[in-house]
Amino acid sequence: MTPAELSRTVRHAVCRAVEDDVLPGPVPEQVTVERSRPGGRGDYASNVALRLAGPAGRPPREIAEILRSRVDTTRGIARVEITGPGFLNFTLGRDSRAELVRTILRDPARYGYGEALAGTAVAFAPPPAADVRARVWTDTVVRLLRSQGAEAAVVPGAVERPALVPAAPGTGPSPDADTGPGTGTDGGQDPDGLFVRLGRDAAHWALLRPAAHDRPYTGPDLLVQRESNALFRVRYAYARTRAVVRNAAQLGMAPTPGPYAEDTPGIPQAEPPAEPPAAATPAQAAATSALFTALGDHPAVLEAAARLRAPDRLARHLELTAEAFLRFQESCRPLPLGDEKPSAAHRSRTALAEAAGAVLAGGLSLLGIDAPEHL
Repeated sequence: MTPAELSRTVRHAVCRAVEDDVLPGPVPEQVTVERSRPGGRGDYASNVALRLAGPAGRPPREIAEILRSRVDTTRGIARVEITGPGFLNFTLGRDSRAELVRTILRDPARYGYGEALAGTAVAFAPPPAADVRARVWTDTVVRLLRSQGAEAAVVPGAVERPALVPAAPGTGPSPDADTGPGTGTDGGQDPDGLFVRLGRDAAHWALLRPAAHDRPYTGPDLLVQRESNALFRVRYAYARTRAVVRNAAQLGMAPTPGPYAEDTPGIPQAEPPAEPPAAATPAQAAATSALFTALGDHPAVLEAAARLRAPDRLARHLELTAEAFLRFQESCRPLPLGDEKPSAAHRSRTALAEAAGAVLAGGLSLLGIDAPEHL
């Protein structure tokens, strides 16, 4: 179960409680679910009971009890606990990691897409032809909004624009400088020759990775293929995921999600595995957990990037996902080594690598950046 699915599950429980006249309305448009903080319990937590307490005129813990009774039997949730004044804490079942990988691989290109903004229509004013950053930013925000079910487009005569401050000196014209019809390589003018110098991929990363109020760096280091270049790390990590899948195919090894030795101990699985995974070292458990966290958070990151018109959030998440995968590959070795025979652990790790590649490729695509299979 992903965070987005857990959020929808809790919101559905609120809807049922309102329909049963156990709670008064209104039902919130969305329920926030986030990673448990230090001192909390389980995998995720939500403050929805505290938010509903005021309108309902009930103590938060009473509302939390009502919601827990409607959630704790949901498939994929092993345990629901209440802490503090009324926080709901969720522990996911052991099979949830394998199910997350299955979910990603079921439709890799659209993992993280949703209907959170369905019914929302957004029309952006066309950016000035000479403002390269505003053009790229607007086009990317439109793609992000559509990924969450919104109707979004650039419409002549519209007023709204994604939040962008005037460009810093040396990074191009200000958003108000409109110097005529577009002549650039990305649908408009390119007065600084940014796309000519860097190419489309590096130019997009340079303009989208910094937050809207930060000055973008457009120097030659964006083209350097080394670890210090964040764009290279993300694309290299994707290329490594594809290499793992190709090499597995050459060994006749089909990626198979789960079981994962690093799953939370003490929580029963829906079905005991026919071939139990070998015990994981602490380093392997930490690397696998970090990668699953990054993959599971991807839908929530896409939704937040769309709602806040902030593609930089997606770019930073891709960096985190890439780093998590590279640590996982180094610690866990998805493929057999030497005379070692392929095992259930290798098949499940290969499936996890393929899922990581899907997230990296999908995120880069939304940013307008190519994901090469070979680097």
